[in-house]
Amino acid sequence: MDHIKRRDAGLAYVSDGSVLEQQKRARRLTQALNTADRADFDKIAGIVKELFGKSDGAWVNPPFYCDYGFNIEVGKNFFANYNCTILDVAKVRIGDNCQIAPNVAIYTAGHPIHPATRNTLYEYGIEINIGDNVWIGGNTVICPGVRIGDNVVIGAGSVVTKDIPDWCIAGGNPCKVIRKITEADRKFYYKDREFDSEAWADVQKRIAEKEV
Repeated sequence: MDHIKRRDAGLAYVSDGSVLEQQKRARRLTQALNTADRADFDKIAGIVKELFGKSDGAWVNPPFYCDYGFNIEVGKNFFANYNCTILDVAKVRIGDNCQIAPNVAIYTAGHPIHPATRNTLYEYGIEINIGDNVWIGGNTVICPGVRIGDNVVIGAGSVVTKDIPDWCIAGGNPCKVIRKITEADRKFYYKDREFDSEAWADVQKRIAEKEV
């Protein structure tokens, strides 16, 4: 079995010449993305669509870095802020309405623990799955094999090493559930700060339009 097939089967593999050849496309596209006129929104959106394996109106604020691009699948209304890195050796699947803050790193890639084994150049990739309506705070690291559920907020600076269930706020290093998100959270935009009456009327209108 060649190393591309080994990689795609989730087995340990070596980044040989054939593997590196596959990375050239992503390197060219990310270079084009990261050097594009930041005000040329149409060009940026077009490069992102070409880069990702699946997307629907995705937006990425450059700079952005990835290994392949074709292993990244994002749903509707995906937004990634500045300096996002996705090492997509294995699939990275992200649902609808997900927001990624600056300096977030999503790593499917890893290396053996023992130095003798690691120095043989064998590595691995284990897929990451992120649900719908997830907000990932700045400077978060998501490690190989993690699943983050729907309607989750990951606090800034977290290191996510294990699965996170639906409908919760989680944070820390290692990242742990802090509390559940409930209906009582709906009227607040930051900690104990409630929407004012004008904004709240607009919020309700926007929610109703999305539910139609």
